Amino acid sequence: MRMDGLPVEYRPTWDLDSIFPGGSASPQLAEAVARLEEDALAMRERFGALEPPRDAGEAAAWAARIADLCELFDRFGQVAAFLGCLMAQDVRDERARSLFGRVAQAAASLEAAAAGLDARLAEAPDEVFAAILAEPASAGQAFALAERRRLARERMRPEFEALAGDLAVDGYHGWGTLRDRIAGRLEVRVEEGGEVRRLSAAQAENRMEHPDRAVRQAVFAAWEEAWGREADLVADALNHLAGFRLNLYRHRGWDELLKEPLAQNRMTRATLDAMWEAVDLARPRLRRYLAAKARLLGVPALAWFDVPAPVGQGGRPIPYAEAATFVVRHLGEVHPALGRFAEEAFARRWIEAEDRPGKEPGGFCTTFPLTRESRVFLTYGGTIGGVGTLAHELGHAYHAHVVRELPTLARDYPMALAETASTFAESVVRDAALAQAADDAERLSLLDDRLASAAQFLMNIRARFLFETRFYEARRLGPLTPAELDELMLAAQREAYAEALSVYHPRFWAAKGHFYITGAPFYNFPYTFGYLFSLGAYRRLREKGAGLADAYDALLLDTGRMTVEELARRHLGAELAEPDFWREAVDEALADLPAYEALAAAGAGRP
Repeated sequence: MRMDGLPVEYRPTWDLDSIFPGGSASPQLAEAVARLEEDALAMRERFGALEPPRDAGEAAAWAARIADLCELFDRFGQVAAFLGCLMAQDVRDERARSLFGRVAQAAASLEAAAAGLDARLAEAPDEVFAAILAEPASAGQAFALAERRRLARERMRPEFEALAGDLAVDGYHGWGTLRDRIAGRLEVRVEEGGEVRRLSAAQAENRMEHPDRAVRQAVFAAWEEAWGREADLVADALNHLAGFRLNLYRHRGWDELLKEPLAQNRMTRATLDAMWEAVDLARPRLRRYLAAKARLLGVPALAWFDVPAPVGQGGRPIPYAEAATFVVRHLGEVHPALGRFAEEAFARRWIEAEDRPGKEPGGFCTTFPLTRESRVFLTYGGTIGGVGTLAHELGHAYHAHVVRELPTLARDYPMALAETASTFAESVVRDAALAQAADDAERLSLLDDRLASAAQFLMNIRARFLFETRFYEARRLGPLTPAELDELMLAAQREAYAEALSVYHPRFWAAKGHFYITGAPFYNFPYTFGYLFSLGAYRRLREKGAGLADAYDALLLDTGRMTVEELARRHLGAELAEPDFWREAVDEALADLPAYEALAAAGAGRP
């Protein structure tokens, strides 16, 4: 199969040499890092000496400074994305980690420069700031610049913010890096075929979807044991991360724990509360799903490791080439440009999916702003869930592709909206798989995959949010022990899963890397927001029929240029602070439940 003359290559490893040839030993990479360090430090010193603009005649000079900052942001993004890829594909790449440490220090200088510039703009008279926005060099970035100016007024003085950024490199961010290193070296020891195999964290996660319950149970027990061996060190990392963040908030005068994550996601607390209200109302239906699946698996109640288990024909391995072909074809049927983009991503080897030891667990998509390319990372395990993940990450890449020509700050959309394109693409592929189901057993398997995703976003993520908010409140009084963290996690999981499981995952606080991501505090609720927002958007945009692709791309183009509430109002006619949109989205997420229950009752998933 070919599209636009591009040969299809279904090799499960990516090409990074087109960015910087030679990996972490690349001379071009070393030069880029050195230049970034030098220029970020020079910009920090230059911007730190600036006086606020007081006259509209200074507008052109200030717009040029903003353009210089944006150019450096893009160069930083290019290098940081590359090093992130190197460290993900090989957790033992010490050279990459060393370079990343230098880039993190340069990032502190860059953020200090940005904080200085933002603070000076915050002091500028309104009419002068308006003149800066009117300059051609500022075109398309008015929303982001006004946002940065407003947020600067809510932070410490620039020199204190710069100091905090410097200390964060080896403190705050350092603890996150430590936890990543622990995850990368983790060995999950399981017996397979009479021999003890040492699985990486990523490989062990894939085993959680094994069709044999004995295998899942053994891997889960080994998983908990492996994280238990590291619990004291990981607890230290989590406690110190939270302590740093809480102290920073105190010095900024912030009492509300969610002030920063809500601001980063450009949303109000009213919107977040309306979403969670709809999620909590869905618990009875989610319990019905878990109960039906338990009956299919022949157990009184699901254990944690049963939730992702396949049913029906879900155990059939799906070769990578088959998954790639399926994703490309069906994305293209709904959105031709998206299908062509996915084809290009495979052809140019932008995807790292090989199942091998030494890789970081999880999946991600990262973007290279200078070359306007993306790279997708996952460990493909041959399941229908893996096919969905492939489509999901390609959706992220397409989002970056749509906004690639916008100015730097207008491309910076919040995490809550970053999930829009990814979940849209995943939904398209899952709909296509369901439509082509050969029999009831396959149909049940596919329905289960969709409902398992609903449980993930509406129960698993809910548990993460409950745990993290309660942990931060408790952390105000001092560090928590691993046992106390276990207790908090168990309580959050029991509440979010409505007491529906027989076995929970108390060490989830250690195993889930999202709690340790320092660039985005409370890296949990945006996933549920993005999932439901994308389903609600997909539902409403489907009504446009032939105009779906254009309407979808128009929505994506605006994701970095307005708040989430304004975006929904403009493109979907929805009010996010009201419950109606979220209830519609939850209904969309659980629409398959009656069909699933009927097939389960008929025994479609039993041998």
